[in-house]
Order: sequence, then C-alpha cells, then structure tokens
Amino acid sequence: MPHTIHDIASALGLEAVGDTSIVIDGANEPADASATDIALAMKPEYAAGLAKGQARVAMLWEGADWQGLGLEAALFVGRSRYAMAGLSQIIDPGQHYPVGIHPSAYVDPTAELGEGVTVGPFAMVGPRARIGAGSVLGPQCFVGADVVLGEAAMIHSGARLMARVRAGDRLIVQPNAVIGGDGFAFVTPEVSGVEKARETLGDQGDVKSQSWTRIHTLGAVRLGHDVEVGSCSTIDSGTIRDTQIGDGTKIDNQVMIGHNCIIGNDCLLCGHVGLAGSVTVGNSVVLGGKTGVSDNTTIGDNVICGAATIVLSKIPAGRVMLGYPAMKMDQHLDTYKHLRRLPRLARQVAELQKAVSNEDTSD
Repeated sequence: MPHTIHDIASALGLEAVGDTSIVIDGANEPADASATDIALAMKPEYAAGLAKGQARVAMLWEGADWQGLGLEAALFVGRSRYAMAGLSQIIDPGQHYPVGIHPSAYVDPTAELGEGVTVGPFAMVGPRARIGAGSVLGPQCFVGADVVLGEAAMIHSGARLMARVRAGDRLIVQPNAVIGGDGFAFVTPEVSGVEKARETLGDQGDVKSQSWTRIHTLGAVRLGHDVEVGSCSTIDSGTIRDTQIGDGTKIDNQVMIGHNCIIGNDCLLCGHVGLAGSVTVGNSVVLGGKTGVSDNTTIGDNVICGAATIVLSKIPAGRVMLGYPAMKMDQHLDTYKHLRRLPRLARQVAELQKAVSNEDTSD
C-alpha cells in the first residue's frame, strides 16, 4: 500500500522535512531505489549510493544535509535499525493469503473459529481446536486436536501445530515449522552403555545389545504472547509437563528445542541453535547461531552466548560466553590468542633444546 512521508513520520514519531506529500510504496538500498521507494541511507557511508539510484526521499541520520544529497524530502532517525523495524511493518506487502475459509480446507465441526479467521487452501483444523479472532492459517497448515491459539496468530504455509499446543496472542510461525512433535525419549530394559558412560565419563564396561523403548509424550507445548518461530524449526512436546516458551521470545530458522525445555521471556535463539531436553533458559537470553546446550542445564537471565558456543554446565545470570566448552568470552579470546602462539612457542622450545644439546656435545 502506498504511504505519504507525512503519514510514515507521524506513525513512527520521526522528523520529516521537504515535500512530505510524496507517496512511496516500497523501501530499497540507495543505489537500487526507484522514484517510489524510500532509500535507506541511515549512515553517511550509505549516502554515496543515492546518486546512483532514483530515490526522491530517504531515511537519513540526524543532521544530514538532505538537500545537498539531491533529495526532495527526508526522514531523520536516531536508532536506525529500530526505525527500520517500524518502517518495514508499515510497508510490508504480506503474503496475500486468500481471506476467509477456502473450500479445500477442512475444519472439524467441533472446532471454534473466532471472528475474521482465515483458513487457507488444503489447511486442516482438528477437533476441539480454538482459533482466536483475526488469525490466519496459511495454505497446507495443520492445527491439531485441542490446539488453542490467541488472537491475531499468523501461521504460515506448511506449518504444523500438533495436538494440545497452546499459544497466546500474535503468534507467528514461519513455513514448515513443527510445534508439538514427540520428544526424543527412549530407554532400554537394563542399564545402557550411555548411562554407564555418563557415570564413568568414558568406560561403558560390558555392553549388552538392547533395543530402545519409546517413552510416549504426554505433555504439549505452551507459548506466550508475541512469540515467533522460524522456518523449519522444531519445538518438542514435554514428556509429562509442557515445554514452555515465554512472552516475546523469537526463534530463528532451523532451531531445535527439546522436550521439557523452559525458555523465559524476550529471548533470541538464532539459527541452528540446539537445546537438548529439560534445559531451563532465563529471561532476555541471546543464543548465537549454532549454540548447543546439553540436557538438564540451566542458563541464567541476560546471558549472551556467541556463535557456536557449546554449553555443558550451568551459566550464571549476566555472563557473556563463547567457545567449546563455554567460558567467559574474554577468557576464551585470551586463550585463543595463546593457542595461535603455540606454533611459535614450539619452534622456540625446539631451538632451545637444540642449543642445549649442542652445549652438552661440546662439553
């Protein structure tokens, strides 16, 4: 939808200058912007691209010489990425899912759909499910038995919400995510080699070949308000109690959350993060891409783990961690510096050994 610069400025609380009646219908990088785009040049180093594009208006840093840059209008921003978040929300064209219940969709007679719910082609809503007002279920979605969704949920194409999943308002699930699959829980009739190795930290003793028996999943998944789940991510149901995701937590693509995990509010779990079963994560925790967390581990509030961190033990609140195994980031970087010096140190030791050996020979 097209928007005037005046409307955008008013909605975002930004200062606008120049011809604020200009209408834009998209956003782009400065060199690629058309005459109907707003150029995103929120740092001086990006402004050089304006001369290569056709933008008449741009988002600029505070104090920028917008007229000197050849623009007809400008919006000034302080925190650039935050302003971009607001702008992107305003001009997002959406997925254009068809409105209403598509003839090819199946909605169980016992399901309850709130006002204005959309159910896309070939989607399925199971028995006794309750879908909040204004929610959208995209094409080929599956919503299982007894699922409860709050208002304004957006469940994109191909996502699966298995039986008894419950979520608050404004849940967003990206394509092909699976919420509420069975947990990975198996046991052997007698003590297994894995259990022995855990106790001894290596020695399995006499290992007997045994088959694995499934522990069935009786819990489900409970998500708070304003949760987002990325494409192809999986959140397993709890074995007995529910797996829990707190309000405002955002989960990236291809993230694995095991059974019985409890994740607090306003956390960020980046791509390829993997949480084994029964992990507890506090509030406002950030786990960088490819972070792995072993089972039954606790991570305190406000912890940040850098990319590819492997968490094997409890992390107290407020720590910034990195490495395998996880340690304080400054300690890890210091250790890495020393590690890089090892080849030089080895050469120095070899030279000293050679010198000592020559002295012994001469004596």
